[in-house]
Amino acid sequence: MYRGRFAPSPTGNLHAGSLVAALASYLDARSHKGHWLVRIEDIDGPRCIDGAANHILKQLSLCGLHTNDNVVFQSARSSLYQQSLDQLIAKGLAYPCACTRKEIEEQQAALGLSLERHKAAVYPGTCRDGLNGKPARAWRFNVAKWCLLRGSPVVDWHDRRLGPQSQNVSEEVGDFVLKRADGLWAYQLAVVVDDAAQGITHVVRGQDLTDNTARQILLQEALGLSRPQYLHTPLVLGVNGEKLSKQNGAQALDLSSPMAVWMAMQSAASALGLSPLPHPAEPHASLSEALTNWTQEWSQSNMASPLKIEA
Repeated sequence: MYRGRFAPSPTGNLHAGSLVAALASYLDARSHKGHWLVRIEDIDGPRCIDGAANHILKQLSLCGLHTNDNVVFQSARSSLYQQSLDQLIAKGLAYPCACTRKEIEEQQAALGLSLERHKAAVYPGTCRDGLNGKPARAWRFNVAKWCLLRGSPVVDWHDRRLGPQSQNVSEEVGDFVLKRADGLWAYQLAVVVDDAAQGITHVVRGQDLTDNTARQILLQEALGLSRPQYLHTPLVLGVNGEKLSKQNGAQALDLSSPMAVWMAMQSAASALGLSPLPHPAEPHASLSEALTNWTQEWSQSNMASPLKIEA
């Protein structure tokens, strides 16, 4: 059976961009007569805002987006992540790292490599063969070793919207972090473990997360987990051309009235290339009908190009 999920981080309330991802994942699950789950990705405790998780769940409910199962919180699943890290260590596919971010950037510069905007420095494998007496800070996945075992550093996959995708993880990312220097679990490991534990068969999420997919596929392979199908939705852009996000000043959704909810959902549907519906006399009563119509249209919808709206 199809099992999809929406997995927001409680670093703030839902904004227009996150509602697009939520609606897309919901409609995809409904169009396949599957289950739609909600997972709160709150492993980065210092960035999480008190009360944001509950408010996000309330926002989803106001929009008629109801989960088919209990909500899962990543902050309660540390033991699962540790078990997976232990498996990788036992296979020789994870190792401790003593490098700071500054040191990695300096190492990259010494190799004549420039740091691209919005991208982390490629890890050059400094601690792969030992710490040289330095204290361990983080744990990394041994991309070089796993890619040697699998026969290629290139990961190929098919995105249901974007088509064939490919990434050389060794060259573009390097050995990536599984457990951070501050003791918190890295997103890449947590999302792979949780998707497998929840039986997720289809991942529908924003296009900004496409770059994570190859790393997650490598972890799925190394841990013997199944690979979900992926679909990355169009991004909602702010007036400055950047992805609409909390870091980019995105405002929380105004869901203070049934008509405000209707307008927010209409905007999200439009961003996904779905047909607008006439404003009803009773917006709340008509939302369920709108979701039914959009579900029927979803499977044949041509995804919209990135939509620019006021941040």
